Amino acid sequence: MAQVAAGEHMRGAARLKTIIVAGAVALLVALFGTPLFTRLMRRHGYGQPIRVEGPKSHETKRGTPTMGGTVFVIAAVIGYVVAHAATDDPFTPSGVLVLLLMAGLGLVGFIDDFLKIFRQNSTGLRSRAKLAGQFVVAVVFAAGVLHYPDKVGLTPADAYLSFLRDFGPAIGTLPFIIWAVIMVAGTSNAVNLTDGLDGLATGSTILVLAAYVLIGIWQERNDCINFLSSQCYPVRDPLDMAVVAAAVLGACFGFLWWNAPPAKIFMGDTGSLALGGALAGLAICTKTQLLLLILGGLFVIITLSDVIQVSVFKVTRSRTGRGKRVFKMAPLQHHFELVGWADTTILIRFWLISGLCVALGLGIFYAAWLQT
Repeated sequence: MAQVAAGEHMRGAARLKTIIVAGAVALLVALFGTPLFTRLMRRHGYGQPIRVEGPKSHETKRGTPTMGGTVFVIAAVIGYVVAHAATDDPFTPSGVLVLLLMAGLGLVGFIDDFLKIFRQNSTGLRSRAKLAGQFVVAVVFAAGVLHYPDKVGLTPADAYLSFLRDFGPAIGTLPFIIWAVIMVAGTSNAVNLTDGLDGLATGSTILVLAAYVLIGIWQERNDCINFLSSQCYPVRDPLDMAVVAAAVLGACFGFLWWNAPPAKIFMGDTGSLALGGALAGLAICTKTQLLLLILGGLFVIITLSDVIQVSVFKVTRSRTGRGKRVFKMAPLQHHFELVGWADTTILIRFWLISGLCVALGLGIFYAAWLQT
């Protein structure tokens, strides 16, 4: 028994090393790669077009290099690969699929950003074309996570809804794929809406990613292969989900150094769609789909502000011929800009809200484990 315990301890230490290496390598690549990418973009004149209807304070940001998400997507992939190579920890289908989802959505965003730069206006891909790209990437991911069983038959995801674990009856393959597409599109677009203020989306995503590092480690320590009990988690690759989250987290930290106000570079749709995809993929593969609504509460609030603004405007215009607005501008961060809040005030207060949402989600996750 002592030898078994010692072996488990050594394996656990090696696995934690993989997480640390992934985060550290991704951070360094993003930290030193971002200014190089920024200079490259400036040299070619690839600057961010600004919406005419946006806050007037944003005019000063016109021409700031964009598509910075390219750097942290590459940094996260490099961090993940190097960490596994350095620790001889094998790649897993779950980890590879989540990274492919992130990269695929990043490619959709890259095309959108490039068209904006090429046309020198804020119009990139048409909304239908962008949704079609998200749809294709999400379907490939959703179909993939239902395959690749391990030695005990666990696949990266099952055709169930999940909150802290899978619950209820199986919903079937097609409904699950539809649900996964909705999750991926909804989360990526929510992060995209949040990316309207220097550092806001990056910092908020970092907090949620930190939660998924902890969730992955906790699920690994209480997995159903080594700990058969009512408390165990039937997740295929929980530790590799922590590795992926750490790699993206480190990459975001490195990027945030340059993205903090006043931003030297913007992530663009390349970054926001990629980050949203990473969060959705982590939620699906850790079987915490609905918990993401709490962990990413800030993204939900900002998305709802946009939905409310558009809905109320359309309803009142159809009834009175003159649309009314609930907020001065949507999404919500722009409302507070027009109210007169400083950018740093909005940023810190929204980060605090995001932190509270993450703390609430982790509290629910842990409290449920104590009660089982």
